[in-house]
Amino acid sequence: QVQLVESGGGLVQAGGSLRLSCTVTGGTFSRWAMGWFRQAPGKEREFVATINVINLQTPATSVKGRFTISRDNSKNMVYLQMHRLKPEDTAVYYCAAATNEHGIMVLPSEYDYWGQGTQVTVSS
Repeated sequence: QVQLVESGGGLVQAGGSLRLSCTVTGGTFSRWAMGWFRQAPGKEREFVATINVINLQTPATSVKGRFTISRDNSKNMVYLQMHRLKPEDTAVYYCAAATNEHGIMVLPSEYDYWGQGTQVTVSS
């Protein structure tokens, strides 16, 4: 049974930093592309960043230069380092796994497994 568990969310002031972590159990993590998405109240789930099996990282335009995705295959973990946070970054952040990688995947429908989410709140 595959499980994804996020951690590291919280309340931070604008301009601050947070690092989100996602632990994956029950699958062949090293063979999967991993992604981070976020969803603010009343909005659709939004792509944040993805990393493929050869560590190619692709961030969304809105977070490029501020957020960095990384992975540690020895620990079955993926991270999202967030700097210079803005109030508009406030959302529930989700970790996701794609078992069938095909290019740069930015759509939620391309991912097979999801975590329960972790809240990030950025105060102004």
